[in-house]
Amino acid sequence: MRAVSSDRDLREFIELPFRLHSSSPQWVPPLRIERRMFHSRRMNAYFRHAGAQEFLARRDGSVVGRISAQVDGAYDAQHGPGTGMFGFLELEDDPEVACALIDTAQAWLAERGRHHMIGPMDYTMNDECGVLVEGFEREPMIKQPWHPPHYAGLCEAAGLTKAIDLWMWELVIDDREKILPIIFELAEQCETKHGVQLRHMRRRDLPKEIKVFGEVYNAAWKRNWGFVPYSEPDLKHLAEELQLVFDKHWFMLAQKDGETIGIAITLPDINQVLKKMNGRVLPFGWWHFLRRAKIIDRVRVGFLGVKPEYQHTGTAARFYVEHFDMAKVRPQKWGEMGWILETNRAMNRGMEAMGGRVVKRFRVYESRF
Repeated sequence: MRAVSSDRDLREFIELPFRLHSSSPQWVPPLRIERRMFHSRRMNAYFRHAGAQEFLARRDGSVVGRISAQVDGAYDAQHGPGTGMFGFLELEDDPEVACALIDTAQAWLAERGRHHMIGPMDYTMNDECGVLVEGFEREPMIKQPWHPPHYAGLCEAAGLTKAIDLWMWELVIDDREKILPIIFELAEQCETKHGVQLRHMRRRDLPKEIKVFGEVYNAAWKRNWGFVPYSEPDLKHLAEELQLVFDKHWFMLAQKDGETIGIAITLPDINQVLKKMNGRVLPFGWWHFLRRAKIIDRVRVGFLGVKPEYQHTGTAARFYVEHFDMAKVRPQKWGEMGWILETNRAMNRGMEAMGGRVVKRFRVYESRF
């Protein structure tokens, strides 16, 4: 095992999934330049409140696995000290390699006073998170990992146990016939009875709109497993990322008496473009990116939440109906909602009422040492 400490190490860290998965038709190659920026301690706002170390496993000079270990001060502030994370797990189908990677991450965390590890998360719950345990035949959408079926077994062979599952629901968002009538009734009452107005975000105001998103997120998600609040630098970084996939039709706010009480951010699935770019901007990747409006026909509903004191107003239902209305005028006719915690009964019941079905499950593992 070796800590990533040089530019060459980082390049090998980024390249490993290309070697492992390039023959898998479902895998979507990330942009190499974006991955380098994401790992940058200077450019990624995560490192304002966290520290991490990436590692490579080698056999006979060849890289056979990778992992990161990280400690997040924002997580500690929310949940107390003692827990660290691992992420970016990629490896050959070899239990010995899996054990070496997990042991290395645990040892790094133990040296920093940790006795509990959760993951994988790259680097947070709102980035690529979990090990795919169902839905291997489907392409990952934006901010979703993809793993071959043997990864779960390797994690368990290395001593990891299930912490929680994350669900992705498929919704055909131009098929209103599948929606239970109560959804439309609640959506109508949202405005007529409770005075809630829905509006779409504006690109020119996106930095300001994302600050408001942060207020709603930090209130609506705070009881969720593994929740970490967004800080101001986190929100600035998020706004910069979202500029690349912004579509006013899918970015929404709900307001009551001038207060933003709910948000819905749905992302056109840029992975459909990345697959054509094959990890590179040059020589022709930029051309596919410029044509993204003609390529993308699906979306991922990434964030949809309402402040707790307004969750009785039907605002979530109003967001659902607005998504169906947008599908009438946009090329995107279907998508995936989530991830949603398996324990989130309210949201999962809502997805059932919308005619959805669970198509992917991601598992977050843990260990104690």
